[in-house]
Amino acid sequence: MATPPPFGPQPPHGGGPFPPPGQPPAVAGQPYPHQAPPQSWGQDWGQPYPALRPPPPVNGFAIAALVLGVLCFLPGVGLLLGIVALVQIRKKGERGKGMAVAGIVLSTIGALLMTLAFTTGGARDAWDGFRDAASGAGGTFSVARGECFDSRSGSLEGYAYDVDVVPCDREHDAEVFANFSMPEGAYPGDGAVTDAADDQCYARSEMYAMDTWALPADVDVYYFTPTPQSWRYGDRVITCMFGNVDPEGSLTGSLRQDETTLDGDQFAFLEADAILNAAFDGVPDTEYVEDDLTGHKVWASQVVQALDQQTYALRGHDWEPSAAQAVTDYADALDQAREEWEAANKASDAEDFTDHWDKAHRLTDGSKAVTAREALGLATESPTYDDEDADGDTGEGGGEDGSGAEV
Repeated sequence: MATPPPFGPQPPHGGGPFPPPGQPPAVAGQPYPHQAPPQSWGQDWGQPYPALRPPPPVNGFAIAALVLGVLCFLPGVGLLLGIVALVQIRKKGERGKGMAVAGIVLSTIGALLMTLAFTTGGARDAWDGFRDAASGAGGTFSVARGECFDSRSGSLEGYAYDVDVVPCDREHDAEVFANFSMPEGAYPGDGAVTDAADDQCYARSEMYAMDTWALPADVDVYYFTPTPQSWRYGDRVITCMFGNVDPEGSLTGSLRQDETTLDGDQFAFLEADAILNAAFDGVPDTEYVEDDLTGHKVWASQVVQALDQQTYALRGHDWEPSAAQAVTDYADALDQAREEWEAANKASDAEDFTDHWDKAHRLTDGSKAVTAREALGLATESPTYDDEDADGDTGEGGGEDGSGAEV
């Protein structure tokens, strides 16, 4: 039977004690010529090639830190996760160091921005806006003076949550002529808000549409007011506007007539005319003159003073030659009207007062006024009122039955 070779590396010539023929004998202590060192045999025959090792995993905290940093969401958490990720990566040899560092940087920036927002009130404003939208309370919306809009509900009454601003030269529901704010404090009640809108909107309408003769008969004053709900969110603005008295009607073209649209002579004439109009607005709030004759006589004296100021302004302006004589004639007619108002101030009874009032009205809005207006290129048709009687009594209050919507 064959004897197995001894364990361990074997010489290349077959394991015998002598070298193959033709080879010189080995020198004591030296390997045979061309013989590999003994350890190379173990590498060639006894050991496999080393296996490929899988790459280390990416640290989960590093991924989370990067995501929170990019989204700027919970920056404090993102910063903490980034630090934990760096510690674990160093101990476990995991990947993701770049992610962790990026997450720390972005979370730090997010924390700084959030701190700045809270200290400057930006976060509060953003929250208030979100709260308004979520509550559906119809928070404030802005329509500037001189802008025209269409109501999304198709009406200028009731509640309004937003409007669509459109050019004034096209058909529209309303034209804004004023915005003003109510005083701070607790909600004063629906009645107080409506009273403020009535008083302020009608007064401001003549500052925007100075030529009251040019206002169409189907135009009236409307307004948007705050609601108790929107008041809690800071809404204090009352928006005054012109609209059609017919709910199905609309407006076309701007009604604005002020210093931005009038020439110098037109503006001077209407500015003087506004003095008398303001005095007329002070008429006592009674249905008949006899209900408060004393109050009407005091009012007549105020009209006399207004006429003095109006004629002084008219005569003090340097008019264009084409209009100068017509304006002078109108000022003379106002002097005659002033005499009638002085007589009304001394009237013995309501009938006498009304008679002088009627004569004065025919002078202030009569043919002289029409001629002056025509020379200046202004409207020439005197307005009439539903409550005007046959004697020319324009009534008390001027028909100011304003309508309003709440926002």
